[in-house]
Amino acid sequence: MNNRLEELRTQRGIKQEELASLLRVSRQTISSLENGRYNPSILLALKIGRFFGCTVEEIFILDEEDQNHAL
Repeated sequence: MNNRLEELRTQRGIKQEELASLLRVSRQTISSLENGRYNPSILLALKIGRFFGCTVEEIFILDEEDQNHAL
């Protein structure tokens, strides 16, 4: 799964630490999300979407491999 988290965060001028604090997670969680090493829980994905005013699908993008496994 790919995501636009770093892009959206930097567009807003927010540091990883600030976003982590607002979402009540660690900075390492934000870093891992941005680097694709961690997939968020549904609750965290929804919180991130709400924070950025986007749908979860606008932030987190299934790649072709993920879509094939989901079917």
